[in-house]
Amino acid sequence: MRQANERVAIVTGASRGIGRAVALKLAADGFAITVNYAGNTERANETVAEIEATGGRALAVQGDVADAAAVEHLFTATREAFGRLDVVVNSAGVMQMANITTDNLESFDRTLSTNLRGSWLVMAKAAETLGEGGRIIALSSSVLGKSFPGYGAYIASKAGVEGLVKVLANELRGREITVNAVAPGPVATELFFAGKSDEQVAKIAAMSPFERLGQPEEIADAVAFLAGSQGRWVNGQILRVNGGMV
Repeated sequence: MRQANERVAIVTGASRGIGRAVALKLAADGFAITVNYAGNTERANETVAEIEATGGRALAVQGDVADAAAVEHLFTATREAFGRLDVVVNSAGVMQMANITTDNLESFDRTLSTNLRGSWLVMAKAAETLGEGGRIIALSSSVLGKSFPGYGAYIASKAGVEGLVKVLANELRGREITVNAVAPGPVATELFFAGKSDEQVAKIAAMSPFERLGQPEEIADAVAFLAGSQGRWVNGQILRVNGGMV
């Protein structure tokens, strides 16, 4: 049953990793959550079940954020299920390691399709849907400050996301909707560990003054700050949550 003061959030890429942690944190803060996911229905349903087990409300909606029709359905399903929408968090993303060479164009295209085109579509639909007091929160990356070899496509996509955040914040002038991004450093997720040796992971973890990887819950806390009442005066900003790595 809906509570009188219940707010509603869409979290894309919420079946695992940072997105899942964000969904659980916002649910704990009293939001009803639409758990968007690309393909892993079982993991998405697990996120929904965990939210419902603590008394929250949640809905799983499958859809590729790079697909305009899927994004339209995501927002429509949310409004039909919960009757309103207050916060949109675009956490869906891919990280394909590839050097900047002519034969890696497919990796570049796929990365930009999900990370940048997907951000455009989700943020644009959020801008069309949200009312006064709404919050749009994108996920970028602190790796922009390091320029590691092999991260070209990923960095290009996230640099684009940061540009969209700043422009959209200005385009929404007068509507009392904030647009920000959280840019994590290395975080202990499946996405980060994929394709890395233990030695590589240890080396990257040591770059932070804390000498460890971030945890998904620590990124979720930053997102929750921007989504909550204390973040109402933060707009057009990139919040780098990386333990001091950059």
